[in-house]
Amino acid sequence: MPAPYATAPALQPDPSRRSLLIAAGALALAPGATWAQDKFPSRPIEMIVPWGAGGGADQLARRAAKLLEADLKISIPVINVPGATGNTGMAKLLAAPADGYTMAIFIGDTLASLAGGKGRYKLSEIIPLGIMIRQPSGLFVKTDAKWKNFAELLADARTQELKVGVTGLGSVDEILVNQMNAKGYKFRVVPFAAPGERYTSVLGGHADIVIEQAGDVRSFLTNKQMRPVVFFADQPQTGYTDVPLAKDSGFPIVISQFRAIVVRSGTDPKHIATLAAAIEKVAQSSDFKQYLTDELAFADSYIPADKAGAFLKGELDRIESNLPAKS
Repeated sequence: MPAPYATAPALQPDPSRRSLLIAAGALALAPGATWAQDKFPSRPIEMIVPWGAGGGADQLARRAAKLLEADLKISIPVINVPGATGNTGMAKLLAAPADGYTMAIFIGDTLASLAGGKGRYKLSEIIPLGIMIRQPSGLFVKTDAKWKNFAELLADARTQELKVGVTGLGSVDEILVNQMNAKGYKFRVVPFAAPGERYTSVLGGHADIVIEQAGDVRSFLTNKQMRPVVFFADQPQTGYTDVPLAKDSGFPIVISQFRAIVVRSGTDPKHIATLAAAIEKVAQSSDFKQYLTDELAFADSYIPADKAGAFLKGELDRIESNLPAKS
């Protein structure tokens, strides 16, 4: 009977050899791992728009995101989180890690909602990377509205209540309307969080007037669907120099709309510097300058990061010192 085949001894792992392989692998990966941690940004950055799609804040976010993507070599998805005069989106920003991977559009109306300490967060909890666009607000009516001018509108508001479409309660829009009500006029603010609804509120009869920026409703102006009757500004609105200024009718509060890009306080200063530098490139680009022209905005709209904080603080102080009593 043939002898059975000998069974080969089982191979036993060599602990020392395994340790050497692990160590070698770690050394090979370490430089790359360190580089990935140090490089910023190394993954997508979320851009929160605290307003609905299609509005001025949304347009800014999408224009800036596209230009930033080309410079930073990462994707920047735009996420719309409307509600509470922009504060629902700001809550999302403040709930995210302070790591520079979440930015948000912060506008004048949201700043105004913090006036008098009414907000659930403080201005010090955010850091502006740049003020990107500034525009005066105005009152717009349907083209065939019965009021030919601001004087006729005011005369009518003495005897009957007129509805004004605004971004939200506690906004700059409401402040500008309230200063008129403080002098005996009867304007009732009607908030529309969705920009499209606000823009078309006067066309569908849901509001008599809408308070907006000329650039945001430019298509309606071009198509002769609505027209401005007054602007809350220190100087005539570009393209509409024949439209009167509210201050000349006894309403001196002028708070121009602004839109900034912000991150959470506590973000690494190096990350802030990287983002701020990229945003400055965007602001100085011919593409963005053309955007400001198209939006009928101030040519000198941009305020860099090192001056943007003081600008926001100054605007908040001015809003608080000019809050008119509600009628």
